[in-house]
Amino acid sequence: MKKMFLAGAVLFSVLTFAQFEVKVSVPSYLSGSDAYLYGFNGSKEILLAKAKYQSNNAVFKVDKKYIGMMRAFFQKSNSSINMASENQEVKVSVEVDSKNKISNVVFQDATNQLFATDIEQQKKQELILPALIQIKDYYKPSEAFYKSLETEINLLSGNHNSLDDSHPFLDFYHKNQKYTSQEKTSELKSQDYINFFSKSGEYLETSTMMKPALINYLNVSKTNVEAGVDKLLEAVNLETPRGQTILSELIDIFNTYSMDKLKDKYLKEGNNLKCTINDRLASTLKANNNTIIGARMPNNIFANPVHTSAKSLYDVKASKKIVVFWSSTCSHCEAELPKLLEKYDKLKAQNIEVIALSLDSNMDEFKGKANIYPWISASELKGWYSSYGDTYNINATPTYFVLDSNNVIVSKPDHVGDVLDYLKVN
Repeated sequence: MKKMFLAGAVLFSVLTFAQFEVKVSVPSYLSGSDAYLYGFNGSKEILLAKAKYQSNNAVFKVDKKYIGMMRAFFQKSNSSINMASENQEVKVSVEVDSKNKISNVVFQDATNQLFATDIEQQKKQELILPALIQIKDYYKPSEAFYKSLETEINLLSGNHNSLDDSHPFLDFYHKNQKYTSQEKTSELKSQDYINFFSKSGEYLETSTMMKPALINYLNVSKTNVEAGVDKLLEAVNLETPRGQTILSELIDIFNTYSMDKLKDKYLKEGNNLKCTINDRLASTLKANNNTIIGARMPNNIFANPVHTSAKSLYDVKASKKIVVFWSSTCSHCEAELPKLLEKYDKLKAQNIEVIALSLDSNMDEFKGKANIYPWISASELKGWYSSYGDTYNINATPTYFVLDSNNVIVSKPDHVGDVLDYLKVN
């Protein structure tokens, strides 16, 4: 029994100790702020850890192997830090600027120091190198400035030899940046992108490169986008996790850019799959199916409600409901919501209620704006990390839904004018 107990203790320690830590040294303003560390599956952020504080250090303990890009989000400042992980300790210090946003990010671990240097090198190659080459033509080879330009051009034209087998993720990221650069699309053919999506190893999903590369592929395929997508999906195989993640990304892209015909086609294709569906595609299908016209909108338990004693969306009784997703910092919301306010008395007279769910992260900013409007407002105060995106397929603010008395979606207007026209409120 003693041996079994010891074996169990060893197993328990393996399961509970972190694979690696991310330690962020923060100023006193951020100390104690709710902070979350996310990894990626395509463009979808996956929660890895919540911070615990040791003095002025936010410490994230990641309990599973993770190699790829990460983002640490500090709720109080509504700002974040991007970093790379090779399943090793990450150390970074930050400050905040006059608006309490994160600034002056300094990495102390070798992986992110190297990554930051490489990113800076790539920016210079894209933005500065072409200009230096042109300027050089205005000088004679015998001039000192010509020689200085030539030295800098040679330096920027070179590659980082440090990105080798000891930094496999950084090597992958460095070699494949061309697929995410709009400036490089003229140099690449559609088959180059297809090979990238179908033959890349495991780092593609965690690299944050998938979505921008897909957008570039769609631009390269713009003469016949549908045929290009069909060819890509055949190459990546929809019965594989890679194929399903790419399908999910494409549905999200089509939804964001209002490419409804393509979205509906590939949403149907996803719904008709008979194989096992991975979590990424399952969440995309669910979010879209939740919010089609004729579906009953999922209930929402109000967080930090304003102007209501109701506990949830379903508790609000009205002949119709206008549900609007908004933010206090959204310029389009600033333009549109006052127009809704102008008609609010007429809406109330017809037993139409407005419910505004905010993607704010700061309580003062949320309540400052919510109290201006007389209708029901609520917010999880998690910004774009709130549950609204996954549940209601929200990609932009403002987004509107009109519900009937049974919370069935009867319209999805694009703008406030469309809302008022649908409800015949003049």
